[in-house]
Amino acid sequence: MNLFRTILKSLLPERKPMKIVTVTPQEAKALADCGAILVDVREPGERAGGCIPNDRNLPLSRLTPVPIEHNGKPVIFYCASGARTRMNASALDAIGGPEPKVLAGGIMGWAQAGYPIVRG
Repeated sequence: MNLFRTILKSLLPERKPMKIVTVTPQEAKALADCGAILVDVREPGERAGGCIPNDRNLPLSRLTPVPIEHNGKPVIFYCASGARTRMNASALDAIGGPEPKVLAGGIMGWAQAGYPIVRG
């Protein structure tokens, strides 16, 4: 049986536990103030209604397996409400560096917490 497990283990890629975690808007703001990278995964047309200042836009429809340049800083992903981001957590986990995070409530949660939104 051990030989079978060894062979199977060598043939199948090892599944890593996801390391992506959810953070509150307050935690995200504190991290952003310390240099964390905010990544909006919404489509460009959705951003017209507003986005978080100094974020990056990486729509889920254009997601590639190329990691985001983060220079050792946490990466925080967000969408409109947080639902799309959570549904795609495994893909985002793979590109989000050593400490990927999801913004709870998305940009709506950010705005409800009273944090700035850039329109246009």
